[in-house]
Amino acid sequence: MGRLSSTMSPFPPPAARGTAPDEPRPDPEALRPPAQTVVGVPLALTDYERTMDWMDAVVAAREKAIVTAAAVHLIMVAREDPATRAAIADSRVLAVPDGQPLVWALKALGKADASRVYGPDLMARHLERSIATGVRHYLYGGRNQGALVQLVNELRRRFPGVQIVGGYSPPFRPLTTEEAVFVVDDVARCGADVVWVGTGQPKQEQWMAAFRDRLDAPVLAGVGAAFDFHAGLVPQAPRWMQACGLEWAYRLMQEPRRLWRRYLRYNPLFVGAFALQWAQRRRR
Repeated sequence: MGRLSSTMSPFPPPAARGTAPDEPRPDPEALRPPAQTVVGVPLALTDYERTMDWMDAVVAAREKAIVTAAAVHLIMVAREDPATRAAIADSRVLAVPDGQPLVWALKALGKADASRVYGPDLMARHLERSIATGVRHYLYGGRNQGALVQLVNELRRRFPGVQIVGGYSPPFRPLTTEEAVFVVDDVARCGADVVWVGTGQPKQEQWMAAFRDRLDAPVLAGVGAAFDFHAGLVPQAPRWMQACGLEWAYRLMQEPRRLWRRYLRYNPLFVGAFALQWAQRRRR
């Protein structure tokens, strides 16, 4: 566990916000992308720019929302686990298709313009955009405090001027009452607009659902393994493998002991469940 918002923290004290002139604020609901249900989970029909426009509208309106980069694993866990299913059923959740197989599924259901919104890329693009918009970021996740500091340093190197105002590396267990209070207070103290959550699916979705109403930050964004990728701790699959839907195979080669059960179980189950959905749609 690591608390990075301390006197030894790499985060500077939060600066006072300037007063912006009165101007019409975009309506988050008007900008919210439509969705198509795939194996019981509504997936947004969107792209990076549209997703970020919605996130920024939520920030500007000071509303509260969740965006999660949904993979096949999350969808199949939600079918079996009521807590995960409830976490992503909230009307404030926007689930974007993180995996290429989900994009293929959307296209097979007639959504020809469906596109992938890959969690690590969404995070990187929004951090880059925020240099101009002034959106503030908080990082919740990381293998330990050292990994989280490494992530912060790498992101600041890639995106000079980005405002990463706080961070917390949670333990590999539920938070104690004291730890939960610290996180809530720390996010409020930092004035964060977006809390990026990288603790893995479905743990991060359940955490975001539990803390959504307790945290002041308008947007909570679950991005899975993005923290490890951006910190340089785990290599990403080559783009051609991602485009071919083989990212799972690359990740399995990198971490076989941790991931083999997940892919062996859930990938075939997804294929079967979606084939049934597709067949029922064709009959209708």
